[in-house]
Amino acid sequence: MTSAFPPGTPVVPRGALVLLDPGTGAVLRVIALQYNPDTVTRTLQPQGVGAEAGERSEALRLRGPAHETVKLEIELDATNALEDPLGPDSAAVAEHGLLPVLAALDLLVNPTARALLDQDAAARSGAFEIAPMESPLTVFVWSRDRVVPVRLTEFTVTEEAFDSNLHPIRAKVSLGLRILTVDDLGFGHRGGALFLGHMRRREQLAALHRSARLGSAGLGTPPGGS
Repeated sequence: MTSAFPPGTPVVPRGALVLLDPGTGAVLRVIALQYNPDTVTRTLQPQGVGAEAGERSEALRLRGPAHETVKLEIELDATNALEDPLGPDSAAVAEHGLLPVLAALDLLVNPTARALLDQDAAARSGAFEIAPMESPLTVFVWSRDRVVPVRLTEFTVTEEAFDSNLHPIRAKVSLGLRILTVDDLGFGHRGGALFLGHMRRREQLAALHRSARLGSAGLGTPPGGS
């Protein structure tokens, strides 16, 4: 295999979606982004108290962690795999194009056929209550500093080119993710522990930011002071 980069070029880590068994923490699958997107859009909606309740004394209080969503667009291209016949994905891509990786993404929002059959069997046997199917814990990894549990909320695939068997060989995938917090998962859940670790790392990074002088904002005394 011939590297696309000169010798000595540092390897750039790729963003990824990592699927974990929620009970054991075992890694079930890693879907690495083929190319890191140029932009990642994050939206944070604070969980305030005062504005909703109408209580002035509560205006500065927070009910819990902000609701945070992440949007990104990833590009997939079968060319690289097809150019490397010895690569780990070359045989599957040559036969099926991008369908394997697209199917792996599809399964992030779909239960397995086995899970559906088990649920149907339970219903037919007269089970009084059928528990909803639990999916693997999805973790969005965007560098070692940002590792968060997420739920996929939006998923749009645009297939742009096809081989002679109508298998997609180039595609764009738009993903919308909602970061899951301890409010969603609880403090004892593996995903809840991941979120708390993410919050601690965020606080560590914030501590590295040096506060500017008050004068840089055009003030000589603290706001509201005499």
